[in-house]
Amino acid sequence: MKRRNFLKSAAATFPFALSHPFALGTEPLEFPIKEAHVVLAGEDINSESRTLGFSHISFKISTQETGGNFFLFEHSNLLPGGPPLHFHYDQEEWFYVMEGEVLFQIGEKRIQLKAGDSVLAPRKVPHTFTAVGAKPAKMLIAYSPAGKMEQFFRDMAHGKVDLMDATLFRKYGCELVGPPLKTT
Repeated sequence: MKRRNFLKSAAATFPFALSHPFALGTEPLEFPIKEAHVVLAGEDINSESRTLGFSHISFKISTQETGGNFFLFEHSNLLPGGPPLHFHYDQEEWFYVMEGEVLFQIGEKRIQLKAGDSVLAPRKVPHTFTAVGAKPAKMLIAYSPAGKMEQFFRDMAHGKVDLMDATLFRKYGCELVGPPLKTT
């Protein structure tokens, strides 16, 4: 496979690559962090503890590390419940289930994923999720570009907020379009 075709294939596989010059074979990316930053299992990049009520979240790759191009965090002890149906104006959101099972709604489609499965919610497509099954789930969520999503989760985890507040969602570049996902 020629280098250019390989890079185009990689860009299709990793959505964050689509918005960067290297995906087209032009210039390399510049990231603020120039060395490896290890975040151990069960830890947060800033050694903080955060909860959303239905899960515990740990930041793994910060917006600052990637120059705003990417943000990754982990949901652990994910219980039934979840965010309201919403979409992002400028971000793709990628979900990777690590443990348990999670039911997603992306657009009109409902999909139940198990450990090892992943799904991409494209920008401007409504989506939500909830853990299902007897055991809590664990998953990774990534945003590209990062936008205001890291700050959104900082604010959600450190204060009493109304997750059905449309103005709050708009503040972070999202649109609230419906209630959380019900499993029945």
